[in-house]
Amino acid sequence: MNTFKLTVSSPDGNKFCGDAVKLAVRGAEGELAVMAGHIPFVTSVVKCSCAIWLYDGTKKTATTEGGLLTVDVDSVTFFSGTFKFDME
Repeated sequence: MNTFKLTVSSPDGNKFCGDAVKLAVRGAEGELAVMAGHIPFVTSVVKCSCAIWLYDGTKKTATTEGGLLTVDVDSVTFFSGTFKFDME
């Protein structure tokens, strides 16, 4: 599986910075998932549960109050007002 660089930042600092296989969130237009090689775009993210899948099959789930998602050719950045991993 291909991976991409994912950074999740909040006012409290980086919440995740590393390689991911998939990111799932709820954008302004509805549910979306980003994988390696996705076409670049920018969208707002609304309050939702989100998930990050890692190369080893691990799935990390979190909640967010929303923010801004930017997808580039080889990296994804999610600027979130709040981001809390489940089981933290």
